[in-house]
Amino acid sequence: MGSNQYHEPPEELSAETRTFARMCAGLSEEAEAIGWYVQRISVEPDEQAKAIMEDSLGEEFKHFSMELEFLLRKTPKWREIAQGILFTEGDIVDHGEAAEEAAS
Repeated sequence: MGSNQYHEPPEELSAETRTFARMCAGLSEEAEAIGWYVQRISVEPDEQAKAIMEDSLGEEFKHFSMELEFLLRKTPKWREIAQGILFTEGDIVDHGEAAEEAAS
């Protein structure tokens, strides 16, 4: 098993921490895949190929969202901050500062 996602010796980490690290790595990989699909779609001239890529992009968004939700469920303070930022109107940075300050 690869361990390049760990910054500490894996054998010293709890199973919960290793799972958390794997999910963080997965979230990053999904975000990267989303970026790749957006680029591919923006230059693809074939409409059928583009439709397939757009369908794949939807799958990547789904996976990203599921992994994010898993991580938020495991980290209540992170969820609390995210709730102050996500799906809001107005200045994102202002919401972020207020949410971080209000988090318990």
